[in-house]
Amino acid sequence: MARARVRLEGGDSKDLQYIVDQLRMMGNALNIKVRGPIRLPRKNLVLPTRRTPCGDGSDTYEKWWARISRWLVELEGDEKALRQILRIKVPDKVYVRIILLGS
Repeated sequence: MARARVRLEGGDSKDLQYIVDQLRMMGNALNIKVRGPIRLPRKNLVLPTRRTPCGDGSDTYEKWWARISRWLVELEGDEKALRQILRIKVPDKVYVRIILLGS
């Protein structure tokens, strides 16, 4: 039995839920154990920008926030089935990292 750990990161949790639903559906069809999603703490990115582009006037800044959701899914099954399940189409806004673990 081989194990794989899939880490998903993205700005929209609906995209992450779509991938997890696909993993569960494929896991049920191929008889693979699917554990998760385990929701990890969100990452908050803050980007301060200056309001006036020229530099004259007062020092006023705006803050732009981006929240990055991170989920973890673990898969356990035979190697052929894991290869099929890891070919799922992923939206462009989602970053996927796959770690293959020993048995």
